[in-house]
Amino acid sequence: MSDPQQNPYIEFKHVHKAFGDRVVLEDVSFVVMPGETVAILGRSGVGKSVSLHHIMGFLKPDSGRVIVAYEDITDYKEGDLERIRKKVTMVFQNGALFDSLTVGENVAFPLRERGDLDEAQIYQIVDGLLDMVGVKSMRESLPADLSTGMKRSVAIARALAAQPEAVLYDEPTTNVDPLMAQLLGDLIKKLKYQLKLTSVVVTHDMKLAQKVADRVIFLHEAKVVFYGTPDEMNRSDEQIVREFLELDSANIEQFRKGAEPPAEWPVAGM
Repeated sequence: MSDPQQNPYIEFKHVHKAFGDRVVLEDVSFVVMPGETVAILGRSGVGKSVSLHHIMGFLKPDSGRVIVAYEDITDYKEGDLERIRKKVTMVFQNGALFDSLTVGENVAFPLRERGDLDEAQIYQIVDGLLDMVGVKSMRESLPADLSTGMKRSVAIARALAAQPEAVLYDEPTTNVDPLMAQLLGDLIKKLKYQLKLTSVVVTHDMKLAQKVADRVIFLHEAKVVFYGTPDEMNRSDEQIVREFLELDSANIEQFRKGAEPPAEWPVAGM
């Protein structure tokens, strides 16, 4: 295994992916170093979530290589991918909670799968995780009783129960109110510093990216058009990046004034 201090934890090497005639990723290359948080930004349909699915091994590139947890997973079979998924977990946009289980039981699920903890130990860990993400009072609630933002907080707690090395977040602040978006951003930032997790955050939310990301990847028309720090992105001369930043700023100002967001408000997508 490679030295984690010297090598990327996640790396895309000239990745191409198309669905029929539609090219979603074209010659995409980037690295995520251990302990780093990288945000993937861009408009709807530019390949953001598709990138996460490649990291999880749910999709395979048409060409190029994908390295995850210091291993080239491009040609891995399901058995090897399951081993990688114990190190890298994903927080889905819809939360992907079990509807018939309470919040506490959802978070306990990966702990019970381990088979080496008794119930007292499991619920001690569950309470600690729910407290960490700010929803301990909802332990006995069902997912149907939760807001979208609370479901994502619970999904993050369940992801952490698996004791991963890396967490992938798919549009964590989409369809939540501004206060909840701020709280989720604060939570992701707290986990970054407290647990030293490697993280990839797919988002259209510049405010979130500025808060949590060490580096930003901007995708446009299936290609990486910017890769650098948030400060470098703010100074970028790339036209599509400038348009995105200006639109994001205008939308935030309109939202603060109580106006309806415009039709071109950036939305979640691939």
